[in-house]
Amino acid sequence: MAKHNFVFELFFIVSLVFQGTILIVSGLEISSYTREHTFYAADNLKLQGFTYATKTVRSRVICGRECSMDERCKSLNFNECNQMCELNLATRREHPEDFNATQGSVYFDADENTPLYSLTDGSLNRHRSCKMLLDAGHRSSGIYTIYPEGLGDGSLRVYCDMGTDGGGWIVFQRRQDGSVDFYRNWTEYQSGFGDLPGEFWLGNDNLVTLTSDDSRRTWELRVDLEDWEGNTAWAKYSDFQISQGEYNLNFGQYDGSSTVGNSLWRHRGSPFSTKDRDNDEGERHCAQFFHGAWWFKNCLRSNLNGRYYPDKQAALDKGLYWRSWKGDFYSLKACQMKMRAMEP
Repeated sequence: MAKHNFVFELFFIVSLVFQGTILIVSGLEISSYTREHTFYAADNLKLQGFTYATKTVRSRVICGRECSMDERCKSLNFNECNQMCELNLATRREHPEDFNATQGSVYFDADENTPLYSLTDGSLNRHRSCKMLLDAGHRSSGIYTIYPEGLGDGSLRVYCDMGTDGGGWIVFQRRQDGSVDFYRNWTEYQSGFGDLPGEFWLGNDNLVTLTSDDSRRTWELRVDLEDWEGNTAWAKYSDFQISQGEYNLNFGQYDGSSTVGNSLWRHRGSPFSTKDRDNDEGERHCAQFFHGAWWFKNCLRSNLNGRYYPDKQAALDKGLYWRSWKGDFYSLKACQMKMRAMEP
């Protein structure tokens, strides 16, 4: 008995079944539900110089099928005008210098960041925040590339939390297991350190760039906390901004629905201090005394960059500290600080 292909077309969504492989085309995205391939599209762009096979096919779906069935194929170009399908031995990430604008061509590969290169009216449509990525349909938390206005044509790799409180958060600090030393100097906090999937600080310069007035948007700040008994709590603030120079902490209203007390209020307006740069008020060098780096103000009600203790017992205020939740001598198990763009 001959095998039959079932074709269903509704608006601009096409599903085809080929020998157990389901390919879906929706707008600029083509997804192959196999164990190996999920293709994403970039409109009016083409990888040049790495084509090893050229075919004339009826649609981008069939071109994607040809690539998914060939182990050599790492990406493909499909021309909507002449229905030319080109199978490539490389990807645009491996050879960005050969990834060029080509009217009518659609490029596909398995990199989830590829849709960020879609062309709209001749200009690159680059998402400026995790919130924009969420609005564009990216629902999975993980590492993404964004293009903040303050970086010009530059990009920034960030971890996006797409699940908490509606999603769209840029995580700029995470503590969870003590694997990364946070007792660092000014330069290290300035540029950032750690590992995006694990513990890290995104970098004070990056925070300035993201929250600068040039971005023409405001940001909200969320702090997520976890204790050693598995309980969680959070606090949220409006109008979050880190200023240039001494990286002063600025924010607006404390969200009254927060589940943990406002232990950040005392630090509002304070400059950042590290073990080698004492910017806090008072005679005591707070960063050194409390073994951390924070917006200290004679000295603290919170310090989420303090020493990581393997249990809740800590020397006075010297652990991952949020006074209004657990009081003194308690070091938290985990915390995250994150920010979300509020569109103008």
